[in-house]
Amino acid sequence: MRTIAIGLLGAGNVGGGVVRILQENRESIERRLGARVQVKRVLVRDKARGRDVNVPDDLLTTVADEVLADPDVRVVVELIGGIEPARSYVLDAIRRGKHVVTANKALLGLHGREIFGEAARCGVSVFFEASVAGGIPILRSLREGLASDEILRLQGIVNGTSNYILDAMARQGSTYDDALAAAQAAGYAEADPAADVEGIDAAQKLALLALVSFGVRVDPSAIPTEGITRIRPFEHQMAREFGWVVKSVAVARNDPDGPLLAVFPAMVPRGSLLADVHGPYNAVQVESRALGRSLYYGRGAGRMPTGAAVVSDIIEVCRGLQSFAEGRPPPQAFARVEEATPKPLDGERSENYLCVHVPNVPGVLGRVASCLGAHGVSIQRMNQDTPGENEPVDMVILTETVEEHELQAALRALDAFDDVLAPTHRLRILPPDPVD
Repeated sequence: MRTIAIGLLGAGNVGGGVVRILQENRESIERRLGARVQVKRVLVRDKARGRDVNVPDDLLTTVADEVLADPDVRVVVELIGGIEPARSYVLDAIRRGKHVVTANKALLGLHGREIFGEAARCGVSVFFEASVAGGIPILRSLREGLASDEILRLQGIVNGTSNYILDAMARQGSTYDDALAAAQAAGYAEADPAADVEGIDAAQKLALLALVSFGVRVDPSAIPTEGITRIRPFEHQMAREFGWVVKSVAVARNDPDGPLLAVFPAMVPRGSLLADVHGPYNAVQVESRALGRSLYYGRGAGRMPTGAAVVSDIIEVCRGLQSFAEGRPPPQAFARVEEATPKPLDGERSENYLCVHVPNVPGVLGRVASCLGAHGVSIQRMNQDTPGENEPVDMVILTETVEEHELQAALRALDAFDDVLAPTHRLRILPPDPVD
């Protein structure tokens, strides 16, 4: 039986999961692949550090070139994360004619054009299934399962950390700080959670989804992005009263005049598919012309789910090597990719939840309503708490459907009022799932 040697860059959380899956599923992988996958070299920071997976000491190295320059290593698996030295290692591997598997969405979001271009030039492949939605095979489903179809729209929850935090606030009554601490203790959030809770991670994943689905390359930093840090227990209380659940949602649509992409927290109707995505799970709804709607659901984070996606990519690369496809142009070389800038959201229409923080004084309600009306924002419903005398009021307003540019103008004017004590909380209200 043929042996295909691979090299790992990193043996941390995900790297350890990859090693464990390759060891525990060795027989089934060999049976399906018709070849043996051998971990030949593993780059680590500290060879003496204890590990909970069995990696023989003679495979470990602290010198990257011992992995990248090894002539037996056909596939390099990058799992160190970050931008540098990951970028340099990946490009070095490609230029040495080695295929690359990575879970690094930040790297691909920032340097994807360079990396994929170099891979096409050198005739090797770059696989990145684990970079989006953990163990869910969403990219492979879009690229292969829906290859005959035209993908029109994506909508989903693609950041398990944000979903874990919002779910804990909604179902356990946790504060944001307590929910974040629990996510960090469970290993779902980093010590610095900014990329997750500010929506940056979701935007990077959305850019890769757009690349595979629509054939467009966008800069993740150009995607309109809102985080969840301003979501309070009060928003979850209001969501329960009105029949909603607060979720951080990523949306992408392939319009004739360009792609629309955005990440934002939203009120999702209870009973919708996304409303029932709990904890660290992810889900992506896909709408395509022939199939219609389809749903991809599973664990979006964690050592073993992400490790499973990485190993699936390793097997896919090794299948190509087994079928004597080496030397041919890689699949990326045949894909037409266009550079694109996401459309502005100005013309988008939505109903909205607004929470205006105002003093409990006569006339304030009328002034708020007049300001909204002057900017074309119609009020569907209002709700006001009953604080004690002289205590500020959280005034909740549900708007009729309004264009984004009109709502933003209204919010700017409203927040300039002396009456308004803090920036207005705004959440889009997603429509219910369509009935087929």
